[in-house]
Amino acid sequence: MTKKSEHDQLDEELVDAFSGLFARTVQQLEAVANRYELPPFCVKALHMLSSPMSMKELGRKFHCDPSFVTAIADQLDSRGLGRRETDAHDRRIKNLLLTAKGLELRQQLESELSASMPWSRLDDSERRTLLALLRKMTGGTCSAGEVTDELNPAARSGS
Repeated sequence: MTKKSEHDQLDEELVDAFSGLFARTVQQLEAVANRYELPPFCVKALHMLSSPMSMKELGRKFHCDPSFVTAIADQLDSRGLGRRETDAHDRRIKNLLLTAKGLELRQQLESELSASMPWSRLDDSERRTLLALLRKMTGGTCSAGEVTDELNPAARSGS
């Protein structure tokens, strides 16, 4: 059996560390969602809806079928957290926006999530460094749920 190079060992440790970070982040998101009796996808939608957004754009950010976006909108609407509104410039477009109750809950969720996420243990300098490294690894300034072609090597090479 050949000994792993330091580079290979480091790569394995990075995979393990990111897997742990991802699992912990999802666990915290689910715990907050459970406390508010919301499905985790509604918590994610509340996070993403800092301003009105077309349902098509929300679907793009969620990487999901339009029917799932309708289910999200229905969940938010049934709880009085969001509503659909026809776009003022194009009546074919439906925007999803948060109600006052939704905005208030969004603020509570953001506060709780921020305090419970693994990076809350870092000081501001460390957080800025982490953010810069994450942006470098993802090829830019990806927002919540957004995946760019930079993450897909085949897309970069034109394959």
